[in-house]
Amino acid sequence: MRRFSNISKILCGFAAVSLIGTPGTATLEAQSRQGQRPDIVRLPPSNPVNCSIFTRDDHEQVIVTGSRKKGSGRLQRAPAALPPPPPPTPAPLASPAAESVASGYVAPQRRIIVPGPYPYPRPQPRNREKYAGEEVASIKRVADEPVSTFAVDVDTGSYSNVRRFLNDGQMPPEAAVRTEELINYFRYDYPKPASREAPFSVSTDLSTTPWNDASRLLRIGLRGYDVDSSERPRANLVFLVDVSGSMRSQDKLPLVKSTLKSLAGELRSDDRVSIVVYSGTVGLLLAPTSNKDHVKEAVDCLFARGSTAGGGALKLAYSTARQHFLKGGINRIIMATDGDFNVGTSNTDELKKIVAKERESGVNLTMLGYGTGNIRDELMEGIANVGNGNYAYIDSAMEAKKVLGEELSSTLFTIAKDVKIQIEFNPAHVKEYRLIGYENRILAEEDFANDKIDAGDIGAGHQVTALYEIMPAKSTGWLPERRYPANRVVDRQSDFSGEVAQVKLRYKLPGGSKSKLIKRQINAGSLNDARAPSGDMAFAVAVAAFGQKLRGDKYLGNYNFQNIQQLSGNGGDYWRQEFRKLNDLAQSQS
Repeated sequence: MRRFSNISKILCGFAAVSLIGTPGTATLEAQSRQGQRPDIVRLPPSNPVNCSIFTRDDHEQVIVTGSRKKGSGRLQRAPAALPPPPPPTPAPLASPAAESVASGYVAPQRRIIVPGPYPYPRPQPRNREKYAGEEVASIKRVADEPVSTFAVDVDTGSYSNVRRFLNDGQMPPEAAVRTEELINYFRYDYPKPASREAPFSVSTDLSTTPWNDASRLLRIGLRGYDVDSSERPRANLVFLVDVSGSMRSQDKLPLVKSTLKSLAGELRSDDRVSIVVYSGTVGLLLAPTSNKDHVKEAVDCLFARGSTAGGGALKLAYSTARQHFLKGGINRIIMATDGDFNVGTSNTDELKKIVAKERESGVNLTMLGYGTGNIRDELMEGIANVGNGNYAYIDSAMEAKKVLGEELSSTLFTIAKDVKIQIEFNPAHVKEYRLIGYENRILAEEDFANDKIDAGDIGAGHQVTALYEIMPAKSTGWLPERRYPANRVVDRQSDFSGEVAQVKLRYKLPGGSKSKLIKRQINAGSLNDARAPSGDMAFAVAVAAFGQKLRGDKYLGNYNFQNIQQLSGNGGDYWRQEFRKLNDLAQSQS
């Protein structure tokens, strides 16, 4: 026996020597000295996709950050909590009947009732959604404030978020409704600009008011010139994707992945795309590439886990965009998140400061919001406005296709920046007025001519609609008559008796620093000849009424959802027909 034992030891020794001497292998100690980890797949340098930032084992998640010390091969680790092991299954107890059979005696069968667990209530998820919720704009007396000034807004996030609430069987919170975003979600029949020397056309029209026989509605419409995909400049795009644990649900990261894959198909071969991801730490998942297959490969790697370090992610995204900046091209960050930042810089005002500083580099920011329960609408809309971009809420794959497919040129290519609208009413014809919506875009009168004041941008093909409800000078009006004559007398100037108001617009061309001015006068005859809204105007007014109704606007009177349905008409494209269905839902849920 001892002889056989010695032979076994000799054979084992030869086997060990053979394994150690096998070419192409290295000990774990040697790999450690080389700064490598055997559990991470290293991709060849030619492949820009770095899926190793999502490599994880049973005990940790490894994330490679964009900043690494020289000479250090270490990876930054974010510990991941392990799920508790399942409790052991207890061995089944032998029944009395089985024991009696084993002993040769058959006992009578008895029904044993085992009590179930106590019906403890399951904890319900806490709603942590945040909205800024500005107060509805109040009535202005022309004698006191004849001039109204605001920045344009092309965001549409409020409409799709309202749609999400109604489709879920809930009325949206009043603070979540921004009426101008509901109106601007739709396209209207504004004429195209005559030439590209002026980036957009300006239209005005007047009608009676469906909810107030005494007042009139003034509509101001802008339409930017269209740009085909082949005409737009090259794009340097950085997708900034939230992969934190809060993005796990089906309406978040899975929808983000669908969105990015859809967008990849819309890009040109000369566009460059990068992907930065963030959770507890930040990493560059995809180095700049024009290869659509690499984009889709990187998207397939996306995995949600960890906390949310949004502030640090923004800095890396801007750094990546600046590093590959295209002079004369489109340089834009597209951020996909629920906005639930909880690590590092997470305060809205602090994030706005970061974005305001970074926008000077010429890199714009588009915000895409996802999910329910913890969405920070106030943060996303706020930093998109500061970042010279736009904010859209993605509640479905169809909305993703609309924003980043059908309207891609509008989303990416800016044709006019810092666009402001100012209207001065003639007191000879207008007694009072109110602006419907745009509560968080109001500017001071002196800001209109100040080129240092930031305002909204317009993309190729974008449309902007603003509605004023105005009270003719001879009407009773909303506000009570003032007691003292000096407070209510207005000097009438016959030279301007033919004008209801003057509309002025200021804008800068992309890359420009000095604004240009457009002026339009509105004829007084249109005020007297105003008729009930019809066609395209009627639909715009119906959407405005819908937004006011959801906000609890006191100036809408008894106008209800059934009235809105009748005013919105019939037919139209898919989105207009969907609006009528949402109005029906609102009526049944209100």
